[in-house]
Amino acid sequence: MSEIPRGAIRFNTDSNKPELWDGSQWAEFQLSTPNLGQGSDTQPGARGVSIAGYSGPAGNNVLDYFNISSTGNAIDFGDSTATGWNSAACSSTTRGLYIITSPGSPVASNTIEFITISSTGNGTNFGDTTTGSVIQRASCSSSTRGLFAGGGPVPTPSDVIDYVTIASTGNAVDFGNLTVARANVTGCASPTRGFFNGGYTPTNQNTIDFVTIATTGNAQDFGDLTVSRYAEASLSNPTRGIFAGGLAVTNVIDFIVTATLGNAQNFGDLNYSAGGAGGTASSTRGVVFGGYSGPAGVNTMNYIIISTEGDAIDFGDLTTTKASTSGCSNAHGGL
Repeated sequence: MSEIPRGAIRFNTDSNKPELWDGSQWAEFQLSTPNLGQGSDTQPGARGVSIAGYSGPAGNNVLDYFNISSTGNAIDFGDSTATGWNSAACSSTTRGLYIITSPGSPVASNTIEFITISSTGNGTNFGDTTTGSVIQRASCSSSTRGLFAGGGPVPTPSDVIDYVTIASTGNAVDFGNLTVARANVTGCASPTRGFFNGGYTPTNQNTIDFVTIATTGNAQDFGDLTVSRYAEASLSNPTRGIFAGGLAVTNVIDFIVTATLGNAQNFGDLNYSAGGAGGTASSTRGVVFGGYSGPAGVNTMNYIIISTEGDAIDFGDLTTTKASTSGCSNAHGGL
């Protein structure tokens, strides 16, 4: 057999990925899509999506998107099948998954929908979680698995963690349990760990739990938030988790180092006070949007540079007011 020349390329039909011969082994190409840096992004990139929300006096089914590397107003993506609020969302580099529930109309739901992030269009049914009568869940994900955890109603919240394989469709499978059953908990992730933060029991919680996403099992205690709160926005890059806003209405931003254990530290402040805001991120930037600022939702969007500390900066506006919303992206910390 003749020697394989360094730099040779082949297509691996088992993994469905191109590979490069580096002189000693076949290595997968590391493919990426550049950040386009334009508010009017219509191509793949570091794209964030906001999921439905409360517009007062009812929920909506509006999906917005925006280029995380830019600033500017969000653009209409499509519609979710469900109309409501208290959503939980997670994603891979290609798909976004979400659940929309509401304590009003519609009632609690266990239906998971999905979208293709690089395109635009309406949500499609994915499957169901193992728990049906639950609202106010949290969610996080790696590149392959999505997790949904906790939820209400109070005073008997859930501690159940479910998981799905994002690239497939089908019903969720039991993963384990949170350390504390709670509603209005939120989530974010590194490539290996998932985090579930804050919540309501019916008192405000400061608990941060973590799990190893590739396994199954019960959550473990990571540390505490600087402020006991629920319905905060959570987002992450591969090394830091960020928790912003929350109810009671606050503008406080915390951060953790995801590879360690310990209490959160102060990062800075949002430029508005909000509970029930959504959050998502690229590897460098986090975007927080919507939330309650008083009795109704707002359309405000802020951004931060995750590797630094400091106050948030105005990003632009959502297409409509949203509270009790969530977000996902194709470039967040779990990927």
